[in-house]
Amino acid sequence: MRPAEPKGYHGDVDLFESAVAPRGPLADRMRPRTLADVVGQAHLIGEGKLLARAIATDTVPSMVLAGPPGTGKTSLARVIANETKSVFVQFNAVLAGVPELRKALDAADERRAFRSERTILFVDEIHRFNKAQQDALLPHVERGAVTLIGATTENPSFAVNAALLSRARVFVLEPLGEESIVALLRRALSDGENGLGGTAVAASDEALQLIARATDGDARRALSALEVAVTHAAGQTKLVDVELVREALGGTSLRYDKKGDEHYDVASAFIKSLRGSDPDASLYWMFRMLESGEDPLFVLRRLIIFASEDIGNADPKALEVAVAADAAFRRIGLPEGLHPISQACVYLATAPKSNATYDAWKAAREAVRSRGALAVPKKLRNAVTAEMKSRGLGEGYRYPHDEGGYAPGETYLPDALAGTRFYEPKPVGYEARIREHLERLRGRPR
Repeated sequence: MRPAEPKGYHGDVDLFESAVAPRGPLADRMRPRTLADVVGQAHLIGEGKLLARAIATDTVPSMVLAGPPGTGKTSLARVIANETKSVFVQFNAVLAGVPELRKALDAADERRAFRSERTILFVDEIHRFNKAQQDALLPHVERGAVTLIGATTENPSFAVNAALLSRARVFVLEPLGEESIVALLRRALSDGENGLGGTAVAASDEALQLIARATDGDARRALSALEVAVTHAAGQTKLVDVELVREALGGTSLRYDKKGDEHYDVASAFIKSLRGSDPDASLYWMFRMLESGEDPLFVLRRLIIFASEDIGNADPKALEVAVAADAAFRRIGLPEGLHPISQACVYLATAPKSNATYDAWKAAREAVRSRGALAVPKKLRNAVTAEMKSRGLGEGYRYPHDEGGYAPGETYLPDALAGTRFYEPKPVGYEARIREHLERLRGRPR
């Protein structure tokens, strides 16, 4: 009796075994079979592009395909295997361990040695492979025993071991554009063999465009939504319209990974919009995070940091507004808590900007780190005993209140740093007044 295959190991699967399954999901049935069938990703497989040339000349290197869900990573790997006449072996990094991996690699060695067959080892979610699993691949990739194609939704620079990454090319897949999604949906509607052509159901242009917009460049979600809509329309109007698509979608789900690149990209866009004094863009990116399930406290924390780092003394009230918004949200929660968050967002976006205090503390810290513990000038030291006074401690200190609140010409830094300026107020907002005030003080005669 043939032993059961290990979990996560798909063995020597037929390239399109799942694609032609009559009752499989539409997204699987519509997988491309040739490079010409692939929709989108022209920057990778368009005419004359590196990956397209490698496939055409049968010189495909080991690679990592990185990109959001539904952009065609698995489909492209299958097409590469088909175009290069290679055995396609699929691994799921969540389910398979090192023993299963070694078994697959040994089988690839046998195919190569006895049948001159090449193996494409496709590792889905390769970022979930631990270091031992990734290290186990190294000698086989180096020897060319397998052509590795890893797929990840994470940034491969952080998710894949450097040693393995150095032996593979990284290709980044982009979310499919609306035109590409609509073209794929039309293909599915007209395909009588693998698609929905046998249902005699049509779809309005507006309905297809709505699916394309709502699924955020994810072909799998788009095809799944179309399949649900067609199933409902088949027994009724035979037409997929906008209303039916809205029901099939069941609410828009935004692509956003709270721990992945999308999180950092959207958060970066949010901060840069605030810094650029664009309240509209700031609100948009903030609600991209919130509507995608981001913790509002993360957003509030970023607002508080921004109020000091990028506004500072140009508008000291900005920090008060941000902290008040945080306190208000913690007190009233959602959904009413969106009011103070939005108010703070708009206030900070429209406030005058200055990073002078940010630059000042960085410069002061660098002086401390580079110059060490410079001696405190004697005049600034406490002289609380007669013995300390006899050593000259505190001697020469001028009490500012005795001179109208400021002692002209007095210095307070260590002697080696005398005259250094860490804080340079900018001529914006309230900080312009601080700048003028300091200039007046420093210009007073001694």
